Amino acid sequence: MAELNEVEGIKAASKGLRGTLLDGLFSEEPGFSSGDAQLIKFHGIYQQRDRDQPKEQSPTSFMLRARMPGGRLSASQWLAWDALADEMGGGSLRLTTRQSLQLHGVVKKDLKATVQRIHAMSLSTLGACGDVVRNVTKAANPWGRADLAQLDGLAESLSEHFKWRSRAYAELWLDEAKQELKDDKEPLYGEAYLPRKFKMAVTLAGHNDIDIYSNDLAFVATLGLGGRVDGAFVLAGGGMGMTHGMASTFPRAADLLGWAPAASLLKVAEACVAVHRDFGDRGNRKHARLKYVLAEKGVAWFRGQVEASAGIRLEQRPLPAWKTPSLLGWHPRADGTLALGVHLLSGRLRDAPGRAPKAAVAEVVRRFSPSIQLTADQDLVLMGLAPQDKAEVESILIRHGFSDYLSPSPIYDRALACPALPTCGLALTEAERVVDGLLRSVDSVLQGLGLQQRAPVLRLTGCPNGCARPFNAEIGVVGQMKGKYALFIGGHPEGVRVARLWKQKVDLDKVAEALQPLLALWKAQSGPDESLGDWVERVGFESLAQL
Repeated sequence: MAELNEVEGIKAASKGLRGTLLDGLFSEEPGFSSGDAQLIKFHGIYQQRDRDQPKEQSPTSFMLRARMPGGRLSASQWLAWDALADEMGGGSLRLTTRQSLQLHGVVKKDLKATVQRIHAMSLSTLGACGDVVRNVTKAANPWGRADLAQLDGLAESLSEHFKWRSRAYAELWLDEAKQELKDDKEPLYGEAYLPRKFKMAVTLAGHNDIDIYSNDLAFVATLGLGGRVDGAFVLAGGGMGMTHGMASTFPRAADLLGWAPAASLLKVAEACVAVHRDFGDRGNRKHARLKYVLAEKGVAWFRGQVEASAGIRLEQRPLPAWKTPSLLGWHPRADGTLALGVHLLSGRLRDAPGRAPKAAVAEVVRRFSPSIQLTADQDLVLMGLAPQDKAEVESILIRHGFSDYLSPSPIYDRALACPALPTCGLALTEAERVVDGLLRSVDSVLQGLGLQQRAPVLRLTGCPNGCARPFNAEIGVVGQMKGKYALFIGGHPEGVRVARLWKQKVDLDKVAEALQPLLALWKAQSGPDESLGDWVERVGFESLAQL
């Protein structure tokens, strides 16, 4: 048996994720000890520093992330987050690729008050980070469709079922009386929890706005009599992260295991989590995701483990084709109201002189009380707006300088970027702060080739951990070192396959130039409906290299 990594020891000795967090929270130190910094992740908190400053001068701060299955919020919850960002988060809100909200820059003395204010919204940060089942994503539903609405309950039940059970969160942040440890067990996770994070997603067959293949486990629901959900296809083993130069790590698209009836989905989910718990690599955290278990032991083996544990036989049937509509812009809803999908580059809402998207959204929400859903593309959907208010909503956005709320150009529509520098401790180089310039330069190339309306899906990360899902994009730009990036090509607009490494150590300001010959060949050799990723797959990397 391989030697356990350091984090495994910290978890096992943590007394139900308590560690010495209580002492650390009230100490005069600006941060927590290295061991406790691992444990606060399970509480939805990351310890960070401003890497733009010298290490000895860089103040410790914290990022908080919420668990909100499906990314759904009421108007009052949104306004509460907006106020919290002003008071605790430096005036900035960030929508994540997993339909959640993050606050950056919170100082330790404000942590408890911030968590309590999130709790007062009937939300929580518990399990939003750490080696557990993370926030459960769900297909967005701007149209108010009854079939998609059925998935809300499934996402919520999965989220609730896989919360860690220790009372440490309630004791530390909510002032609950301390629990006896003997009565504080984790029936599913065990004392060491999972080897790494576990991501779940729920969608409807044919509808993939949440990048279903990038998840450890995904349910693709089907409809039976009366349009009711009768079961779901089960996909497992997806994941984006890798490490440059380490062949044992790689991005991977999830495999189809089969179809399960609705009554068995929770048992299937438990079985998949249990396989990860029991067979995941606890020696090497870079090799600890569920995808490596499937890659090394095989899909047939994994299916057999799940079937035996869940007590069912997964039915083998073909998965319907994907055809995902855009979530951006105005949409009619089933109840006669409207929804507006608002584009937010990198999910960032921060006001600046002449452009105040955060204030614009807050005014719309305050005036018209829409419900809100966050998307996996870091965008925002305002739902339940009256048709007669459409012009006033647009006027508010434009008056605040937020005239590009529908996306400046097609290359922006599904582009993602991770936060990277200065707050992420893993970042090798920039992402969010340079993505606008990168997209502008690539857009200029597309315009010159007459391809602007056929823009491929492009995503940018500051390191290969893949938080912005670059590896199943048609073009993935992945940080390698300061100012230099690896280029991956050949993914799919629906995320059904991963891209392959094409070029390495490309200067950021040379990325568009490097892509120009590739885009020109795509234009010359493809039909008007063939995506860049499909063209790369059809031509083949070997032929592409010769061309």
